[in-house]
Amino acid sequence: MGKPKVVLGVSGGIAAYKACELLRRLTESGHDVRVVPTAASLNFVGEATWAALSGNPASTEVWETVHEVPHVRIGQSADLVIVAPATADMLAKAAHGLADDLLTNTLLTARCPVVFAPAMHTEMWEHPATQENVATLRRRGALVIEPAVGRLTGKDTGKGRLPDPEEIFEVCRGVLARGVTEPDLVGRHVVISAGGTREPLDPVRFLGNRSSGKQGYALARTAVARGARVTLVAANTALADPAGVDVVGVGTAVQLREAVLKAAADADAVVMAAAVADFRPAEYAGGKIKKKDGQDPAPVALVRNPDVLAEISADRPRDGQVVVGFAAETDDVLANGRAKLRRKGCDLLVVNEVGEAKTFGSEENEAVVLASDGSELPVPYGPKEALADVIWDQVAHRLPARRA
Repeated sequence: MGKPKVVLGVSGGIAAYKACELLRRLTESGHDVRVVPTAASLNFVGEATWAALSGNPASTEVWETVHEVPHVRIGQSADLVIVAPATADMLAKAAHGLADDLLTNTLLTARCPVVFAPAMHTEMWEHPATQENVATLRRRGALVIEPAVGRLTGKDTGKGRLPDPEEIFEVCRGVLARGVTEPDLVGRHVVISAGGTREPLDPVRFLGNRSSGKQGYALARTAVARGARVTLVAANTALADPAGVDVVGVGTAVQLREAVLKAAADADAVVMAAAVADFRPAEYAGGKIKKKDGQDPAPVALVRNPDVLAEISADRPRDGQVVVGFAAETDDVLANGRAKLRRKGCDLLVVNEVGEAKTFGSEENEAVVLASDGSELPVPYGPKEALADVIWDQVAHRLPARRA
């Protein structure tokens, strides 16, 4: 089997230079990439740069190499088309089926997955015309990644920044791996918690756990690749924000509860992958607790934290909402998992064995997905993204039909 064929469309925004890094990641990972820039984008990055980095010719015109019919052949032969950056103008042309250059012709002839990574000023992204164009493209099956929040051109800051090229690459990799033309979570809002909460003891110390947040972030990335709008409630992680994800940072279990309940109000699914502390110190010391010579430390009294998974399972803010929990166990893994599933009342419970050198912080995971109907699905050891896709498969077929 040959290299996957990827078309990288580049439209005329200042973020065009970032597409060079995306191109590098695609080529170095074994993809055959053909860059199709717009004429406006060549004001930022020249045609020679794209040809040199990709090893393929780069052109903006339908009239070059006419005998090869490039405006038809490029799209027909592609396994994936990614437009990064996608300007407001490009989104409008794509939504309305315009075909005035090689890239827009390619978009019309492509029968493979199409991904847009928008980049523009906040006002342009939020304009009703742009939002309607985005909705049209998503309705037709295209994957339009939500832009990032951050520094824009000049002194402006807001939503509209091109996501990190490495994270766009992860979305592309996920889309190619699934091999599905139309994402199955389009029009869905999913909420994911990730990381580990920390319960302060004094200004220096806290009670915490070893969770890195990598499984939750894998769930977020794979959900984006399947077309979902994703809210990620992240507790004390040191990971880059996934492309197209609204990230809400939290510290404690109480803060996580507040953020999850707020985001879940209109969510189709909630996946509680975070390691939430069961207890917190009953009292917080305003100053650092000092070690006193010859004296043992005073016992630390603990109180229970809210059980967010049980709460949201029992009182779902939306009919048909699917709730998924995680159970990290060190012994009697399945027995403890089954008991937790009954106790929490969620639809699915992902059970895995953990330890100091197992699961936490790793790029791989293995688990058993327990369902409230009594079914059990073992997921063999492999990348956390693979487990994430299995979880979304289970969620997707439990979701009710989309609302009109």
